[in-house]
Amino acid sequence: MRKLIAAMKISIDGKIEGPEGYADWVESWADEYGLTSRIDACVLGGRMYPNYELYWTSVQNESDKPETLGSGQATPAEVEWARFAARTPHYVLSSTLTTAQWPKTSFLRSLDDLAALKQEPGQDIYLMGGAQITADCIEAGLVDELRLIVYPLITGPGLPLFTEPTRRRLELSEVQQLSDGRVGLVYTLGSN
Repeated sequence: MRKLIAAMKISIDGKIEGPEGYADWVESWADEYGLTSRIDACVLGGRMYPNYELYWTSVQNESDKPETLGSGQATPAEVEWARFAARTPHYVLSSTLTTAQWPKTSFLRSLDDLAALKQEPGQDIYLMGGAQITADCIEAGLVDELRLIVYPLITGPGLPLFTEPTRRRLELSEVQQLSDGRVGLVYTLGSN
């Protein structure tokens, strides 16, 4: 069975967005989780997908222009992710969205559909978020691994990754010190 790997960039106080509605502390949205060689599909929530599609299409097509959610021009690693994303199937978990610009985008209507996707042959699946779909998938027992890049920042107000989680045991399997005081953490999910 394929693994569902959730990965997020968070502040030390567990926020994935600041009060402005995005993670203004993240300087690059490239894959820093080491997943591109392990995955052949990405899953996103319906609220996140439209801006994701717009952002990465812009990076791929106009990498020399300033980013909309970054601090300047796209980095080479972001351009590489944009190309990877364009050729990789994406699945959007949404009961309302019906169209997408990317030709390799399909829609999942329920967590049961996502569970069925995990049963299909292939490599692992990257659950990109947002916060609600990640929490729902963890609660449903669908997430096998959680990868976090923790930024040394207390944001105060903002959107936490978990708002009302059920207690769930995690097993730390990897710790990596990254640049700028960031830490990469990899957890496997155990039973409640």
